[in-house]
Amino acid sequence: MDYPVKTLSQLRPILLGFRKAGGLTQAAMAAHLGVTQQTYAQLEANPAAVSVERLFKVLRVLGVDLMLTQTAEDAGNVVYPQDAPSKPALAEEHMPEYNVPKPAARKKSPTPAKRASVAKKRENW
Repeated sequence: MDYPVKTLSQLRPILLGFRKAGGLTQAAMAAHLGVTQQTYAQLEANPAAVSVERLFKVLRVLGVDLMLTQTAEDAGNVVYPQDAPSKPALAEEHMPEYNVPKPAARKKSPTPAKRASVAKKRENW
């Protein structure tokens, strides 16, 4: 069955439904992904904040494919690069000036002990 997702808020119930339909607990999902149950619970609670790469890992574990389809009403509004009208390049004197702020001074690097404590808190997956 297909589940169209038009807003990010729809991801949570869909992921939850697929997990439960597969008979998986959050702990089991976390074990498959190599993360803690708490980390997976955070992902499931707010999947809109997750990177696409992590979302794809979850979908693979669930055995779910992601399919993008174009809706009929939007089909005529797409401009492909080869169809886009070409614009003549503007000379630099015609380019607007932007007031770009100077980059802030770099902060000191954390001490090795501080880096180690931060690294322990993050999970790489």
